[in-house]
Amino acid sequence: MNLAARLLNSIERIGNRLPDPVFLFLWLILGLVVLSLVGAGLGWSAINPVTGEALQAQSLLSPANLERLFIGMPRTLADFPPLGIVITIIYGASVAERTGLFSTAIRGALLNAPRFILTPIVVITGMVSHHASDASYVVVIPLAAVIFAAAGRHPLAGLAAGFAAVSGGYAGNLFPGASDALILGITEPAAHLIDPSYAVSIAGNWFFIVGVVIVFTPIVWFLTDRVIEPRLGAWTPHDAAPVAAEEKTPLTAAEKRGLAWAGLTILAMIAVWTIVTFLPGSPFVDADAEPEQRFNPLYRSLVAFFALTFFMAGAAFGAGSGSIKTHHDLVRMMREGISQLAPYIVLAFFAAHFVAMFNWSGLGPILAVNAAASLRELALPTPLLLIMVVLVSCVFDLFIGSASAKWSALAPIVVPMFMLLGISPEMTTAAYRMGDSVTNIATPLMSYFPLILTFAQRWDPRFGLGSLMATMLPYAGAFLVAGLIMVASWVALDLPLGPGVGVHYEPPPPATASQLPADGGIAGPAAPPQAAATPSAR
Repeated sequence: MNLAARLLNSIERIGNRLPDPVFLFLWLILGLVVLSLVGAGLGWSAINPVTGEALQAQSLLSPANLERLFIGMPRTLADFPPLGIVITIIYGASVAERTGLFSTAIRGALLNAPRFILTPIVVITGMVSHHASDASYVVVIPLAAVIFAAAGRHPLAGLAAGFAAVSGGYAGNLFPGASDALILGITEPAAHLIDPSYAVSIAGNWFFIVGVVIVFTPIVWFLTDRVIEPRLGAWTPHDAAPVAAEEKTPLTAAEKRGLAWAGLTILAMIAVWTIVTFLPGSPFVDADAEPEQRFNPLYRSLVAFFALTFFMAGAAFGAGSGSIKTHHDLVRMMREGISQLAPYIVLAFFAAHFVAMFNWSGLGPILAVNAAASLRELALPTPLLLIMVVLVSCVFDLFIGSASAKWSALAPIVVPMFMLLGISPEMTTAAYRMGDSVTNIATPLMSYFPLILTFAQRWDPRFGLGSLMATMLPYAGAFLVAGLIMVASWVALDLPLGPGVGVHYEPPPPATASQLPADGGIAGPAAPPQAAATPSAR
């Protein structure tokens, strides 16, 4: 057995021994309690350089913290920032998904793709399909294989391109969506450990995720057409090949009508939001703020915008295509969408308490201040610091599949630490997302890896786990190199990450830093005693 095979087997063995993320957070909470006792006993402390506040480690078994834990338990869960944001988005996205809008739009995009540009269209469609949540795995990837076969190309090359885009390109998209709300929703309370006035919007990584699409698309195109497909050889259909006529069927007249109605609805929603934004006295514009901050209310409204747009577009598609008969269907679809969030809600309970207890202990900012001071003494370049975040995220991703679970544990430490080094929370989040994305397709521990293998074996029963990993490793390696270069270049060129969001963080005067963000931001409640939620399923 060669070194690569032994390494992969070791990773699989270790990963299989890890507990479910719920119990992982339970162990983290227990470890945090012990650490808080040690820190309080040894008098760990630091000075917050932003607010000038003296930071002191607090025991989580103190009467005040036990009161917060047990009396405030419902509030801790309810105020967990990502929970409300994700539920809001899902109300709309579940309608768009269950009416067939997402799957029909994806099918229409791939069916009409010319053979020459089939690969990049699969890639861009795969990245945009993240708005459809898990549907992207069960729609885009097998459909890409079918479309490649219909075009006379090797179906497993199409499957590989779709898998690379949907999973390896998880950090990329053209528009923010539920994943942005989930991850950035965890970032803001972590930033509050240093600067309680800091507000994060769903658009905080918008330009960066578009950049991922621009950078990764030609990589997948080249590797698929020049490396993977030639390696697979000529495709010879056999009896075991799937019968998927329904996946290749052109769009019906009803589906086309539904797409047209949905498109008009999306344009109308954009027009309404634009008009409201530029009306005198618009609630989406803060006329008293600095020029670069005036549209912050608009950015914070994007959660509602995407939720309403998904809902309205899905309803319009359903009415046009006939998949919605009465208003009862809309309510049923929303219920079904929320019911699928049950695993995440269970995880959110424990993640919310870990984040809140981390805040109560005071360990987050103390560790961040001291670690930042140590890193500052090393005088490492900023791009190199963020490359470290990407690599750490990659390593964690080999063992823990949930992006939100990993970020809930890492954000309270790395976000404040890098803020003290002059790096914005959004830039740190972008670096984390890059690392979390690129290795998805390289680990058999990824939850959808067995499903993708099943899809592949529909076309070639001899295609095993090693075959799939060997096919996807070139993408993962290229993504990692490109991702590291992209993160370093983004910092070096000081490119904006989103509207009004830059790479660097400049702390406000202490008087400003001690204020809470305006209503509408992705934030929990104020400082203790209401700190239960001030601690984005992948």
